[in-house]
Amino acid sequence: MDFTGKSAIVTGGANGIGRAVSLAFARHGANVLIVDRDAEAGAATAAQIGSRAIFCRADVTRSAEVQGYVKAALDAFGSIDCFHNNAGIEGRVAPTAEYDEAVFDAVMGVNTKGVFLGLRHVLPVMIRQGRGAVVNTASVAGLVATVGMSAYVASKHAVIGLTKVAAGEVGAHGIRVNAVCPGPIDTRMVRDIARQVSPNNPDSVAERYAASIPLGRYGTAEEVANVVLFLCSDLASNITGAQYVVDGGRMAAPAGVSSPAVR
Repeated sequence: MDFTGKSAIVTGGANGIGRAVSLAFARHGANVLIVDRDAEAGAATAAQIGSRAIFCRADVTRSAEVQGYVKAALDAFGSIDCFHNNAGIEGRVAPTAEYDEAVFDAVMGVNTKGVFLGLRHVLPVMIRQGRGAVVNTASVAGLVATVGMSAYVASKHAVIGLTKVAAGEVGAHGIRVNAVCPGPIDTRMVRDIARQVSPNNPDSVAERYAASIPLGRYGTAEEVANVVLFLCSDLASNITGAQYVVDGGRMAAPAGVSSPAVR
C-alpha cells in the first residue's frame, strides 16, 4: 500500500468518502488532486494534507471542467496513476410515480454522466502511460433496489455497468477499473436520507438501519477508503471489472428492501 511517487485524482474529494480517500492516499505517500464543487471544504482538505495536495474546483457534469482537472493533475504531477471517480449526490426520497424530473436529471448527471466523463478523459491519459487504476464509487443501491430512490438506484446500477465495460476495454493497456459499493456509511449523505425519511426523528431511522446490519453499525468513510486504496494498489494487480461491497454484511443478510442503501 505504498503510493510514494504516484499521483491520484479524487472527485468529490472535499467531504465524506472522497475526503477520507484523499487523506488516505496522502498518508500512504501519493500526491493528490482533490476535485469538488465545494471550494471551501476542498481547499481545507488540501490544506490539511499540505504540499502534496492541490484542490481543483470543478463540476463533473461538464466535459470542459473534467478536462480541466485532468490537465491540472498532469501539469502538477506529470501522470495520473490512480483515479477515484467518486463524486455523487443522493437526490430525493419519493415514489417513482411522484419523482421530480429535474431532480432525476441532476442525480443522473452527477452520478452517471460525471463518472462517464471522468473515464472519458482520464482513460486516454492512462492508455498513453500504459498503466493506471480506477475505482468508481457505486453503491449497494447499484446491486439491489431501494424503494423511494429511483434516480440514485438507476445511477449506481449504471456506474457498475460503466465499470465493467471500461475494464474490458482497457485491461490490455495495463489499466484496471473496479467499483466500490458502500452500504450505509456515516456521512452527510446518509444523514440527509434519514432526515428525508423521518424529519421529526431521523435518529430512529439510523437505529433501525443499523439494527439490520450484521455488524450492528454504519460503516465509516475511512473503512471505504481502505478498500479504494487496496483496489488501486499492486496488491489488487489481478482484480478488474469487479465490485467490492463494503456494507457490514447488509447484503449478505438482507432484512428488507425498503431500507435506504446509500453510501
